[in-house]
Amino acid sequence: MDQEYERRLLKQINHQNLPEGQLAKSGGATCSPLSVKSGDRFIPTRVGSNWCINFHYANENCQSPNQNHRSKDAGSDTGKDTVAYAALLRNELLGAGIESVPDLHTEDRRHTVFSQDTHSLFRYTVHTKRVPFDSGNEVSPYSLSPLSNKSHKLLRSPRKPARKISKIPFKVLDAPELQDDFYLNLVDWSAGNLLSVGLGACVYLWSACTSQVTRLCDLSVDGDSVTSVCWNERVSLQPCSISVIILLINTFMRKTTGTFSVHKGRLTPLTRHVSSTLHLVTHCPGLCPSSQGSLVAVGTHKGYVQIWDAAGGRKLTSLEGHSARVGALAWNGEQLSSGSRDRVILQRDVRTPPSAERRLQGHRQEVCGLKWSPDHQHLASGGNDNKLLVWNSSSLLPMQQYSDHLAAVKAIAWSPHQHGLLVSGGGTADRCLRFWNTLTGQPLQSTDTGSQVCNLAWSKHANELVSTHGYSQNQILVWKYPSLNQVAKLTGHSYRVLYLAVSPDGEAIVTGAGDETLRFWNVFSKTRCTKESKSVLNLFTRIR
Repeated sequence: MDQEYERRLLKQINHQNLPEGQLAKSGGATCSPLSVKSGDRFIPTRVGSNWCINFHYANENCQSPNQNHRSKDAGSDTGKDTVAYAALLRNELLGAGIESVPDLHTEDRRHTVFSQDTHSLFRYTVHTKRVPFDSGNEVSPYSLSPLSNKSHKLLRSPRKPARKISKIPFKVLDAPELQDDFYLNLVDWSAGNLLSVGLGACVYLWSACTSQVTRLCDLSVDGDSVTSVCWNERVSLQPCSISVIILLINTFMRKTTGTFSVHKGRLTPLTRHVSSTLHLVTHCPGLCPSSQGSLVAVGTHKGYVQIWDAAGGRKLTSLEGHSARVGALAWNGEQLSSGSRDRVILQRDVRTPPSAERRLQGHRQEVCGLKWSPDHQHLASGGNDNKLLVWNSSSLLPMQQYSDHLAAVKAIAWSPHQHGLLVSGGGTADRCLRFWNTLTGQPLQSTDTGSQVCNLAWSKHANELVSTHGYSQNQILVWKYPSLNQVAKLTGHSYRVLYLAVSPDGEAIVTGAGDETLRFWNVFSKTRCTKESKSVLNLFTRIR
């Protein structure tokens, strides 16, 4: 080796290993040209360079966006184990000093945890600052583990338990004659844990508590068939006596029984306000609010809407007004909205005469989706004309109209977590989920699901939603909002998953398809449930 080159190399190494204090004192006239922090003729310096580590970091920083996207879509269990194992290897082989497992859903986690500094393969400068001694990586001489202290902290760091969603339904029921029609709504789950299913001309009730099946009605006698079913979740009407009405209204008004008098079988209220209240309750003969029973509305192919008492098993009334089949129903307290192939939406109060109805005309083709908002102030309707309309309770014209979908809009769901958030799904030619801010009338975001969107439902406990699909994948997808990451993908139906209902506790769902089966899945969790606000300023509570 050339002596001059060896002398310069030794001076450079000694210069790097000098303490900072001596390095500062050695400045001035005694400073050699080697103190300049630049390499010789742009040749990469070899002093203190670990090219293996630098090459590893350089490859990681250049990872393609597609690989990052695939890492986000990895399963929760496998993905977290992979990240923890990679962090452990970095600590032991590269000295990364990671003490906790990063979250898979945290954005830019590679830059914040793994590659905090920008590393390049070659270095052209000489680092004169010595690296301080890190006692955290020092292994105790009494330790029997080959891992460093940082790795021990990594393994002891608390990990959020991964939520497991079973890919297999926990129950499967046969549903003969369940129609394979995209525009019908034949499955609904009540607050009393009763599942109503329209099969051909009959409506059957299945109890989730006892697994008992009963037939509620048979329309074949009238030559009709079932096209939609919907439970009333708030109150129901049941036969009761005049004394029960007196007790109910007196309790509501906080008055004594002396407020009313009974004369010749008729109630005589002593105040005007109570008189109007009594008229609303007793206008329908033999019907009054009750918390024990529940009502189910049944839409028929001939355009009738029948209201049945599920507890008593008898028909209470039959409403006319539509000239074609009724494929969509939605309750709003004691008001019932119905959408038909005749392109009309009728709103009727079951406590008033049938003539007192509101006719909403805005769709040019069949109305196939109806949903009331959680605050009971707005009605969203979807039709075969690719339109999504939002109505209020005071106008006969839609307050908002969305025309971004390219196919029929049947899947509609209001978010119970964010006021004014509405999601809709399009048919085969559209395949998109679209989110809307109905407070401002602006679209928020959309995603292509790859198949026909048949139904949508939000979780009651977490900011997640489930969608069922038809052509061509027939799958069930669970989404996280607002990231729109797929939490789970469930398959099992061989036909389009046209029907969806959520259990009363918000944990399970039931899906129905043209393969004449009903499948029950556990998709949502109660662990992240937050208590509902009881404040009078809460927009989801009604102030009377």
